[in-house]
This record gives sequence, structure tokens and C-alpha cells, in this order.
Amino acid sequence: MSPAEDCQRNLTRCVFLHPAGRTLYEPWEETVALSVAHLRAVGGADPDSPELTALVGELMLKPTQFARLWKRYDVCERGGGQKSFRHPKVGPMTLTYEVMRLARTGGQRMAVYQAAPGTPDETAMLRLESTPTRDEPGSPVLSRS
Repeated sequence: MSPAEDCQRNLTRCVFLHPAGRTLYEPWEETVALSVAHLRAVGGADPDSPELTALVGELMLKPTQFARLWKRYDVCERGGGQKSFRHPKVGPMTLTYEVMRLARTGGQRMAVYQAAPGTPDETAMLRLESTPTRDEPGSPVLSRS
């Protein structure tokens, strides 16, 4: 699996391990802290999940801030809110998002992002529609579809 595909499958892995993870999300420290707290909340429903165990084990061994944040035991399930990005192709944007649990998928969730109409954020999202996102091998995917 390529790094970009891995980012589509697991945001927590992406923000800590992907080269662009530190620059795509703003502010990065807050994003990763919330990501780890959310991972703990999701893991609470299935603490023996092999996928969760593998992910936590992998991230604990890497030279990142994950271990410090994991040891804080913060728990926060995110159902929506706002995220700020600094996209390498279209620049900064702040988007509202909603996370939905998908029925009969074994716990999968889907996030939907949107920008307020008539804002620079909407203009940036519209530019994503016509901007190739995979022209650099291993780049994370953030596109409008």
C-alpha cells in the first residue's frame, strides 16, 4: 500500500508518519492530540481490535510524539467540527466536517467536509476539483469528490 493510500485509510498514522502530515493540518500539535484522543475513544468500543493494537504498537515504536500523547489517556470522540489545512496545491482553508458511522461495516466511519458558500475556503475546495492530487508519489489525498 502506498503512503497516500495509507493516509486515506488511517488519519492517525498519516499525521504522525507521512512526510506531509506535519504541514497539511493546522495547528499540527492540536490535530495530533485530538487524533490520539479520538483513537482512544474509538478503541474503547473494541479494545482488543487487532488493527488498533497494531497501529498503537507501530506508532509507539516510531520517533514521534505519539507515545507521549497516548500516555496522557485523553479520550474524545469527535463527531464533527472544524479543521484547518494548508494544502500544498490550493493553500490554507478551514472546513466544517461531520463524521458518520457506517452501518454494517464493522465500525468504519466516513467524514464529509464542506466550506461555507462564498468564502475563500469554498474557492480553495473548488480549486481542488480541478487540481491533480496524485502528481507526486506518496502525497496525501485531499480532494473534492
